[in-house]
Amino acid sequence: MNRTAVALAAATLLLPLSACGGSAEAGDGSTVTVTVGYQSKTINTVTAGTLLRSLGYFEKQLNALHDGRTYKVVWQDYATGAPITAQMTAGKIDIGSMGDFPLLINAARGQQLGKPTRLVSVTGYNLKGGLNTVVVAPGSRLTSLSGLKGKKVSTSVGSAADGTLVRALQRAGIDPDTGIQKLNQQPAVGASALSAGSADALSQFVAWPGLLAYQGKAKALYDGAQLNLPTFHGVTARADFAERRPAVLEAFLKAQAEATDYLDARPVRAAEKVAGATGLPAEVVYLYNGAHGISTFDPAVKPKLVAALRQDVSVLKAAKLTGDIDVDSFVDDRYVRKALGAGYAERLAAGPPATASEVWPKGAAKTRSFASPAQLLAYVARHRSGVRGAYVPDATTGTLWFADKAVWVADGERLLPFVAPATARAYTAGHRGARVVTYADALGRAS
Repeated sequence: MNRTAVALAAATLLLPLSACGGSAEAGDGSTVTVTVGYQSKTINTVTAGTLLRSLGYFEKQLNALHDGRTYKVVWQDYATGAPITAQMTAGKIDIGSMGDFPLLINAARGQQLGKPTRLVSVTGYNLKGGLNTVVVAPGSRLTSLSGLKGKKVSTSVGSAADGTLVRALQRAGIDPDTGIQKLNQQPAVGASALSAGSADALSQFVAWPGLLAYQGKAKALYDGAQLNLPTFHGVTARADFAERRPAVLEAFLKAQAEATDYLDARPVRAAEKVAGATGLPAEVVYLYNGAHGISTFDPAVKPKLVAALRQDVSVLKAAKLTGDIDVDSFVDDRYVRKALGAGYAERLAAGPPATASEVWPKGAAKTRSFASPAQLLAYVARHRSGVRGAYVPDATTGTLWFADKAVWVADGERLLPFVAPATARAYTAGHRGARVVTYADALGRAS
């Protein structure tokens, strides 16, 4: 897709909807319906969507208001953030969750139509950008981003994954508008295109890259954490809804915090719940949402994430997807601060856990952590038939990946995993004697 086509797509997205009548937050005074838009398979938002819904915490918080009203929650599931934004500005959704780039488009659309929205909390984040990955088919000969010049690359224009693709191409010296043939596709369509050979690469957000790698349908080409720029998903609410029903929004944010605490305390159980609700393999969910997963969940609106949001505006403007966006007026953490009270400052100061290698034994309710990838490999070698999932952090970016899908490097006695070939090569180039080895070889060396 060239710049003109992207501009047309953005113009279509920003047109007012004909069905603008009505309101999501409706009722006869004694009964109030609250509509929540979420993305069940975008598992970086589960604490505000899939997991939260399955736990019933929002409904419990609403029942605890005791304000004389009866509340009904309607959950609407979408594949991406764009339709949630369209429904919010049409007054059909009260609260929604989406990625950082869609959040900015959400802000721009609300601003343009005079129906402002507010970013009220964060769901999952990765401070380096590891939530987005560029993958290629298993048999592809592409080994670096520079090989994408002139190739067909599928992504969802305006998504966080598209933002990663644009920035990564720019760093590789490729014009993101003219240097590739960009295919604007929904994640599932792009995954099919990659499998069919009609796309040479796919740039997508959670959980698509991990899912395709797990299924043996793709391998990583570029780890988004190589950008070293924060990426996150968050919760947005219509400004008029927040002002009219602040207690309801605060109830949602309290429930989100409860779901976050549940995920942190029971990561395996949470992964299984999300898997049951979405049909995704629990092993894939755990890659992102586990104890040391790619995503860290915290509702606090951290200054680093807001700063990253400001930087994202220039990317969207260059693609003519938005104009100027007043990020400061869009970000509003008053409601989450009030909802979480004294505990908010502690959450605001908290950061992601240290990286670790993990094994999920078959039949186990907990994973096992190891001090090094080599120790994990030694365990796997001894329990080949008893491992449900094995995860290792990239030696340079820290991004967690499946041990059997990683690119392994032997450096003397050390065994080091990498998500993508390029980062492995960069390491071997700087360490004499280090070389890429197969997973089987790595297992043999560790056993």
